[in-house]
Amino acid sequence: MTAFLAELIGTSTLVLLGNGVVANVVLTGTKGNNGGWIVITTGWALAVYVGVVIATPFSGAHLNPAVTIAMATAGNLPWSSVVPYIVAQMLGAMVGAFLVWVIYRDHFNRTVDATLQLGAFSTMPAIRDNLPNLISEVIGTFVLVFTVFFITGGEIIETKSKIGLGSIGALPVALLVWSIGLSLGGTTGYAINPARDLGPRIMHSLLPMKNKRDGDWGYAWIPVLGPILGGVLAALVYTGFK
Repeated sequence: MTAFLAELIGTSTLVLLGNGVVANVVLTGTKGNNGGWIVITTGWALAVYVGVVIATPFSGAHLNPAVTIAMATAGNLPWSSVVPYIVAQMLGAMVGAFLVWVIYRDHFNRTVDATLQLGAFSTMPAIRDNLPNLISEVIGTFVLVFTVFFITGGEIIETKSKIGLGSIGALPVALLVWSIGLSLGGTTGYAINPARDLGPRIMHSLLPMKNKRDGDWGYAWIPVLGPILGGVLAALVYTGFK
C-alpha cells in the first residue's frame, strides 16, 4: 500500500468512526441518541486508534494536515510530501463523511434541528467568539502534536515510524486524543485536524438532507488555521529541545 492510499484509507476510517459516533449521539431516533460527551470523546479516541493501526506501517499515520505540516517543519518529512499527504487526508475525510451519511441517512432526514445535522459533519463552538475559539484550537493541537513528537521520538515519517508498533503503538495516541477531548474539547468540539473538519463540511454542503442549513462557512477557517498554527508551534518548541 502506498503512503497516499494509507493516508486516504486511514483518514476515511477515522472520520467514519469519529463522525459516526457524533451522528449516533445527536441525530433523531438512533440507538445512541443523547449518549453524551463521554460517548463522543471515547468514540473519537477509538476512531483515532483504528486509523493509526491501519495507516502506520505505510505512511506513519499522520491522518491530519496539522501533523504533516508539523513534521515537515521539524525536518522529519520532505516538504515535497506535504501536498500529497494533505490531498489524501482531505479525500479520506470526505469519503468517511459520505459513509456516515449513507449509514445514518434516515436519521439525518428525521432530525429537524439543522445545526445537529451539521454537527455530525463538522465542529462548531459552544460560545461563538473567534479569537478564543482560535486559541482553543491552537492549544488543543499543540498538546496533540507536541505529545506525538515525544511518543514517536519525532519520527513520524513516510514509512514505518516508531509508532509503527501495531495496536500497542496506536494506543498512546488514542489516549492522548481522548484526554484532549475530555479536558479541552468543550469550547469548540476539538477539531484539532483541518481535514477532519473541512472535508466533512464540504460533504455536508453537497449531500441531500431534509431541513439542511448552511455549512457555517464564516467559522470554517478557525478549525483549519488553528490546528495548523498549533502544530507548527509544537514543532518549533520540540525542535528547540533537541
